[in-house]
Amino acid sequence: MKTRTLLGISVVLWLASCLPAKAVAPSSGDMAEARRWAAANLETGDPSKSLFSFAYGGKPSAEFLGKWDLKRASRPLDVKRTEHTLTYTDPTTGLVLRCVGVEHRNFPAVEWTLYFKNTGTQNTPVISDIQTLDAVLTPKTAGDVLLHHFKGDDYTKESFQPFETSLAAGIDRRFAPVGGRSSNGEWPYYNLQWQGGGMMLAIGWPGQWACRFTREKDAGVRVRAGQELTHFTLHPGEEIRTPLIAMMFYQGDWLAGQNLWRRWMLAENFPKDHGQPLSPKVAGSDCDYFPGLRSDYKGEMAYLNRYPEEGIQLDYWWIDAGWYPCPSDWGQTGTWEVDRGRFPGGLRAIADHLHAHGQQFILWFEPERVTPSTWLTNNHPEWVLGGKNGGLLDLGNPAAWSWLVDRIDKLITSEGVDVYRQDFNMDPLGYWRGNDAADRQGITEIKHVQGYLAYWDELRRRHPGMLIDSCASGGRRDDFETMRRAVPFLRSDYCTDPDGMQCHTYGFALWLPYYRGATAKTETYDLRSNFSPLMLMSWDMVRNKSLDFTLAKKLLAEWRGVAPYFFGDFYPLTSYHATNDVWMAWQFDCPEPGEGMVQAFRRNESPYESVRLQLRGLDANATYTLTDLDRGGKREATGRQLAEQGFSVAIKDRPGSAIILYKKKP
Repeated sequence: MKTRTLLGISVVLWLASCLPAKAVAPSSGDMAEARRWAAANLETGDPSKSLFSFAYGGKPSAEFLGKWDLKRASRPLDVKRTEHTLTYTDPTTGLVLRCVGVEHRNFPAVEWTLYFKNTGTQNTPVISDIQTLDAVLTPKTAGDVLLHHFKGDDYTKESFQPFETSLAAGIDRRFAPVGGRSSNGEWPYYNLQWQGGGMMLAIGWPGQWACRFTREKDAGVRVRAGQELTHFTLHPGEEIRTPLIAMMFYQGDWLAGQNLWRRWMLAENFPKDHGQPLSPKVAGSDCDYFPGLRSDYKGEMAYLNRYPEEGIQLDYWWIDAGWYPCPSDWGQTGTWEVDRGRFPGGLRAIADHLHAHGQQFILWFEPERVTPSTWLTNNHPEWVLGGKNGGLLDLGNPAAWSWLVDRIDKLITSEGVDVYRQDFNMDPLGYWRGNDAADRQGITEIKHVQGYLAYWDELRRRHPGMLIDSCASGGRRDDFETMRRAVPFLRSDYCTDPDGMQCHTYGFALWLPYYRGATAKTETYDLRSNFSPLMLMSWDMVRNKSLDFTLAKKLLAEWRGVAPYFFGDFYPLTSYHATNDVWMAWQFDCPEPGEGMVQAFRRNESPYESVRLQLRGLDANATYTLTDLDRGGKREATGRQLAEQGFSVAIKDRPGSAIILYKKKP
């Protein structure tokens, strides 16, 4: 085994040209493979070869599922999607299993979820070891099978680090997150590559999942994925769901698969911003970020007003934790009302000011973590897993769920909130499992996950178009189901080290093409290392007199000029390294207009003044003009020359950075 601002209309149109177009459409082979998979596994559903597995009363489903009644149904959801449902019924106990799958028409993608319902009058036998995916994948060509997998967020420079594992015969690799948050330490997205193509796999479960890859002796790869622990009986009338599994097929090298996935995320999965595609934005942060300050109305307005004084236009104003009653520190969560001592007019006064100046209001919440001596523990300890001592708000409790929806909905409305930012700074797994009886293991987690997703769905229904931020101590809950409802405004709480931000972009951008960079400095290397679709300016603008706003405005103008490229295809151009003695570089390419950019960084201890980079995704027969934003001047080369011979980038400073733009000549 080897493991290795609302933009101007012209810029909006340019951004649209970077989005997926016919020139980068999936191949007919990709689509045919997805059609075959859907027909065989979701539409026809041969019980003897099902793509999932479980045990019932101690017996594996392969032994009995073929004897259950099976009904098949298909219906169009819209012009892009067809739903296929396989319904299995146990004539003895009344257990009904539905496999609900969706076949996508614009991308070679399929997905499915299992639902178990007890339609009988007695508790079911124990249902256990549910694997939403349990199938042997057989590559069409002989040779190596490589598994591309990634580290999840753990508040380090190495968060989202990419790995490559060769799946030789007999190799068995298992992955699972830490503590019940879906991308805590492990990343729930995988790329299984073989010669000429491969398959992308994503797990949609904002809880404790597990995934296993086993290379069979016959050269196939058995893949199993599902909730980590399931061992429960269902009560009469009770229904639960499993994790969602999404697959995408691709042809070409592994980066072709990554970019096809990025396009699918942008086109059909990420939520829209009030009906419009996500676009580059700039946010300013509240004074709670700064040492020695506590957020209040006066402080917020002092910092907020400094931006127009410096001629900097914001799209968002971001108030983070601490606006509610929390006498000791911001971590005292559980009383969801505005602290009127610090905000006499509520937060609405700030929101109205923002709206009058064409800006939107981001507000932080953390409803699931409940601390002692707060409204929830004092008034409804029965809603908290942990009781009056604090713990986890039980979103599987209907009364708690209804209260939370109404309470947060009221605050969003009364305080003029435009973007709902949700955080989650605890591991829930111990609370879930500690609440389960021996014959109900996994149920508390399932009910909480169902409630969590339903909670966001209801907020989005009541506030159409409102964006949700998926923060969970940074990027520790960014699974596929969450990303269909929320946007990762904060990749990681580790967000001040410029070299670390380069490492995060390298791994994170291969999967999720929208994220936030943050900086407290006004330095070229720092800002460019944080260049992202969403930029957060955490500048201590009131007290820090050393900040260079002339340079900051120049760099923000530079960012606005290149920001649309973040929505194109992404190609790493160097190896991944977390050390500070290397270069790191990548390319964002927009194939339709024939243009893009290269970002290159020479770290502080690198002895090399130049590097040669070979570009990807270009038209071999076209001529491209390259422009260095720092050194000026233009040069020309063909797409073939740039791909095969590359071009040299020189940086004298340590640390130093370069941005090179390229554009196809007519």
